[in-house]
Amino acid sequence: MSAVFPHTFVPWFRAVAPYIHAYHGKTFVVGLAGEAIAAGKLEAFVQDLAIFHAMGVKIVLAHGFRPQVDEQIAAKGQAPRFHKGMRITDAVALDAAQEAAGQLRFEIEAAFSLGLPNTPMANATVRVVSGNFLTATPVGVVDGVDTMRSGLVRRVDHAAIRRALDSGAIVLLSPFGFSITGEAFVLSMEDVATASALALQADKLVFMTEMPGIREQPHDPEAPIDTELALAEARRILAALPPPAHPTDTAFYLQHCVKACEGGVERSHILPFATDGALLLEVFTHDGIGTMVVDEKLESLREAGSDDVAGIVQLIEPYERDGTLVRHERSEIERDIANYTVIEHDGIIFGCAALYPYVEARSGEMSALTVSPLAQGKGDGERLLKRIEHRARALGLSSIFVLTTRTMHWFLRRGFVQVDPDWLPEARKRKYNWDRRSQVLIKKLA
Repeated sequence: MSAVFPHTFVPWFRAVAPYIHAYHGKTFVVGLAGEAIAAGKLEAFVQDLAIFHAMGVKIVLAHGFRPQVDEQIAAKGQAPRFHKGMRITDAVALDAAQEAAGQLRFEIEAAFSLGLPNTPMANATVRVVSGNFLTATPVGVVDGVDTMRSGLVRRVDHAAIRRALDSGAIVLLSPFGFSITGEAFVLSMEDVATASALALQADKLVFMTEMPGIREQPHDPEAPIDTELALAEARRILAALPPPAHPTDTAFYLQHCVKACEGGVERSHILPFATDGALLLEVFTHDGIGTMVVDEKLESLREAGSDDVAGIVQLIEPYERDGTLVRHERSEIERDIANYTVIEHDGIIFGCAALYPYVEARSGEMSALTVSPLAQGKGDGERLLKRIEHRARALGLSSIFVLTTRTMHWFLRRGFVQVDPDWLPEARKRKYNWDRRSQVLIKKLA
C-alpha cells in the first residue's frame, strides 16, 4: 500500500458512509438489458449487486433478453418481427424466448455463485430466488397486427417477492408471465421492472441500458447528460418526443421512469452499462452518472416567489446571527427573489439557495445555501446544489463559486476546489470583505 493511498481512501470511505446507512433495508428494482449480458458485462455487474446486497439493500433483478431471443430466432432460420417496438411472438419466437430465458437464468444464477478469492464475491453467500411471480395478459391486436404471445404484466405477487427479500434472497425475474389459463406470454424487461417497482413501492428503479442517460437537449447527441430531472420536466420532455420504437430512443426508458415516479417510486434511474461500476457511481457519488428522475410531489423543490421572502428570512436568520452566513437585508432578498431556489414542505421553507450570475466571467455565485436543522441529513443541501448547477448551465455558465468561512469541507466533498480570492470576477472582487476572509471555492460545470 502506498503512503498516499490512506489519504484518499479514508476520506472517500467516510464520504460514502452516509449512503450506506441511508440505503440499508431499502428496496431496489434493477432492470438489466439483455444487451448488457451480450456485451459481457454480467459478471462485473453481479459483483456490484452483491456489494449492495451485503450492505442490506433488498434487490429485485429483472433481466432482458432482446438480443438473445433474436439470436435464437435466427438460429431457427427465421427473422425477428416487431411492430412499433413490440415483438410479434409467434410459435417460433415463443420457443426461442423460452430457450433464451432458461439460458440467461442459468448464467445469472451461476454469476451470483462465483466466489473467487480477491473479488467482491469472495466469501459471499447470495441466494437467488425466482418463480412464477408475474401474471400476464396478452397485448392482443395493435393497429391490426396480432402480437400473438407478447404480453403485459397484469399482476405482481408482491407479497411473495417481499417474503423472499425479507429472507435475505435476491429475487430474479425473467421476462415471462403466465395467464390465469396457464398460457405463457413474453414480456418486456422494462414492463416487468416498472410493474414490480410499483407493486413493491420500491425506493429505486434502475435501468442498466445502452443509453448514457437523457441529454439536456434530447435531439442533440453531443449535449451533456442531465443528471437529475424533476418529474414535471421529465413529463414535458416525454410529451415532445415521438413514440419510441427502439431501446436507444430517448423516450424508451424515460416513459417507464415517469410511470414509476407517478405511481410512488421516488427515484428512477437510467444508467449506461458500458461504464464499469455505473451503479456504484450513481449511488455513491454526488454527481452520479446517467439520469435520475425525481418525484418531488411530497417535497417541492422550486424557484422562489415573492410569497417566500418571509420564510427565507426566518430560515437564514439564525445562521446570520452565528456568523455562518453574511447578513442579507430583507429588501435585498425581496429584490433578488428570482435568484432563489427553495425547498418547501406543507407551506414551510426548509431550504434555500441563490444564484447570482456573472455573465461576463461565465460564472455564478451560489449564495445563502441553507437547510433547516429539522431537515438536515436528508440530502436537501445536495438537491439545492444540483438545482443551482442546473440553473447555471441553463444560463450558459461554465462554473459556480461560493464564499464560505465555516463549510468549506462540505463543498470540497462535492467537487469544489479552493482558489485565491483574486480569481473572483472583477464585479464580485470589489465587494469581497477582506476582514471576513471568506474562502473561495469553485466548481466547473461539465
